Amino acid sequence: MMRPALAGAIILMAAAQPALAAKRAGQSVSRFDGNWSVEVITERGSCDRAYRYGIVIQNGQARYAGGSDFTITGRVQPNGAVRGSISRGDASAQVVGRLGQQGYGNGTWTTSGQTQCGGRWNAEKRG
Repeated sequence: MMRPALAGAIILMAAAQPALAAKRAGQSVSRFDGNWSVEVITERGSCDRAYRYGIVIQNGQARYAGGSDFTITGRVQPNGAVRGSISRGDASAQVVGRLGQQGYGNGTWTTSGQTQCGGRWNAEKRG
């Protein structure tokens, strides 16, 4: 997406509610865990027109599914909100958006650094 290649309990009675909420929250995050295919589309700037990344989400944390070409960091919140970054060398892009329960998601991205680009992304769960 860069230049040319470029998500407690204290006492017994009070603990029941937070513990159940935490369990539900953990289940909410895990529903987004798995392999995702992310298409990144440039809408402004001189970056390549489109990119596709394989992303793995595990325990709500995102990482690149490929080798060491890119560094992908980010988190998926229990409600599906996504915030992260994709970087390669000194180029990076900030990513925000949302994943849905049906295995799809979308959002926007913008670069920082010398090359100013931005656009949108779409994701599809693949497993």
